[in-house]
Amino acid sequence: MPWVPDLFSARALERLLEKRRRAELVAVPFFDGLLSGELDALLDSFAGEPLLLHPVRGRIQGRQAFEAYVAEMNVWFAEHEVSVEDGGHVVLETRGFEEVVLHIDGGAVALPLAIVADHPHDGRLTELRIYYSSWPVTGRHAVRPPLLQADSTVHPSGVIADYQSALAAGDVDAIVSTFEADGYAREPAGDPYRHSGTRDLRAFYEQLFSNGGGIPLEHCAVVDDGHTCALEYNVTRWGKTDLPPQAGVAVYARGSSGKLAAARIYDDVDPPL
Repeated sequence: MPWVPDLFSARALERLLEKRRRAELVAVPFFDGLLSGELDALLDSFAGEPLLLHPVRGRIQGRQAFEAYVAEMNVWFAEHEVSVEDGGHVVLETRGFEEVVLHIDGGAVALPLAIVADHPHDGRLTELRIYYSSWPVTGRHAVRPPLLQADSTVHPSGVIADYQSALAAGDVDAIVSTFEADGYAREPAGDPYRHSGTRDLRAFYEQLFSNGGGIPLEHCAVVDDGHTCALEYNVTRWGKTDLPPQAGVAVYARGSSGKLAAARIYDDVDPPL
């Protein structure tokens, strides 16, 4: 996810298959494609002109801008000794997502990212959206305007719907009950801010809801394969404080019981706490 494997050379695919110890690839992961040196394969993976929405660079649109971004990223990876830790991914018919952690400066900084792709045209991309928090890199939050608008037809199901209701209401008991006993919630800043087990989850959500209420989200788009769900959203209010709408995505993994094994958050909202 998200690049089209058939567009890459046999040599590039061979390297990827060997790296991932797989017999075939449904899609080429984002950073593997970016670092492959096969720019035409990346460009041809789009149905039209390239479009990537980036937390720092903003709207990267058109061949020239996209080529410059790819070149810049290759230089940045080399200069900062960046390695990529792959997380989960889901590829459905018209949309998909993947999660990674970038280990920067030889592992001194760990930056979690989520990449969401729209690909409604025979697997070809129309848009890529990258989400991460600036906090691990700069120690500051960067307000990010909405990428998508609220969609009243987006309805998460089951335990994820229960989680959203409890989050909006600021109900600590209800939100903790959506997790398995050993489930965890991870803040956008990554594993140092990971809260595992009932006691830690309760303390985490008590803090989140300490500004006089819950955090209602505007739901914008969803990718759900029945096991893992990525929900793109806008944050407009945190407890009693109204906020300028800010974009984010959360990834929810269901455990064997049907409750949440994990909730991983990717946004850069500065909590009014």
